[in-house]
Amino acid sequence: MDVYDKAKRSEVMRKVKSRDTGPEMVVRRALFHGGYRYRLHVKELPGKPDIVFRGRKKIIFIHGCFWHQHPGCPFASRPSSNEDFWNAKLDRNVVRDSGNIQALTYDGWKVLVIWECELKQHDLLMQRLKDFLDR
Repeated sequence: MDVYDKAKRSEVMRKVKSRDTGPEMVVRRALFHGGYRYRLHVKELPGKPDIVFRGRKKIIFIHGCFWHQHPGCPFASRPSSNEDFWNAKLDRNVVRDSGNIQALTYDGWKVLVIWECELKQHDLLMQRLKDFLDR
């Protein structure tokens, strides 16, 4: 059973953003301060990637651990209420992500996925971004 009534749950879900999220802003600020320039949410690419470096042919997705089901992450636990709905929704997200990454790789793009739980260690994040972008 949900802790909210249907109207309140709908209001809460409407506030969940798909762009300019907190985790996305952390990565964007780190990249900008590192001197990297990029494009955002390029619609013509599969999955509308969060960050695109056209000249380098590289893409970064910033995934929320819950919404994209980060394997082995404690933040990726599934809700125990309305299980059929949530299992189907989260499974679709995982399949869609995999298909988008495959399509991008097939088209010659290099793809990096940054998980929300990885943002807490700023130095490691910056090193990972530099390694990805500079090789």
